[in-house]
Amino acid sequence: MWVRKSSIRPVPSYARIEARTLEQVRTLLASDEEEDGTQSVLDDAFERFDDSQEALSRRLADVLNRPLGDTALALGYFSYLAVWMAFDLQHGRSLAAVGEEELEATEQLLRLDEHLREDDPQEPLETDDVVAMEQPELVRFVHEYLEATLEEHGEGVELEAVQTIYRMVLVEMLALSYAVRAPLGYPTSRGEVVA
Repeated sequence: MWVRKSSIRPVPSYARIEARTLEQVRTLLASDEEEDGTQSVLDDAFERFDDSQEALSRRLADVLNRPLGDTALALGYFSYLAVWMAFDLQHGRSLAAVGEEELEATEQLLRLDEHLREDDPQEPLETDDVVAMEQPELVRFVHEYLEATLEEHGEGVELEAVQTIYRMVLVEMLALSYAVRAPLGYPTSRGEVVA
C-alpha cells in the first residue's frame, strides 16, 4: 500500500526487516543483560557498527551528545543499535555503508514529508506512519521499546528528547533500507527501480 503523497521513497521489498530477525535481536540483547563477561554483545555490536557505518555512527553520536536526559539517552543507544543489528543480521554483506550524501538526502526526504503533512490538514497520516508502511516490523519493534520506556519512566522523560531520538531512528531505518543491495537477479518492480 502506498499513500497518495509522500516524499519518502519506497523501501525495496528485499530490504524489509522480518519479524524473525527482530526476535534474534531481542534474544541477543536479552542475553547481554544476563552476561557478565568482559566482551559483551553490545560492545561488539557498537564496535562493528562504528567500523561499518562511519557516517551514520557520527550522525547518531551528534544526536546522543545533546542534553537529552539519562532515559532518552539510554533509549537512543538501544534503538540505534537494535535497528542496525537487525539490518546487519538479515542483510550482512549486502548492506552498503551509508555515506554523508545519502544520509543528508534521507533526512531531507523526511523533512519534506513532514512539511507536506503539516500543510495538508486533510492528511490522516503522519510521517512515521509512512515509514511504518515501508518497514512495518521494524517500526513495531521500536514502538514496543519506546512505549515500555515511557510507561516505566513516565513523567521523568522529556518528551522532546524522546521525539529527537525517534526522528533520528526513522532516518536510520530509511537510510539503512536504501543501503541494502538487491540480491543477484532480483526482479524489481517499477516502484523499486525508482528507490
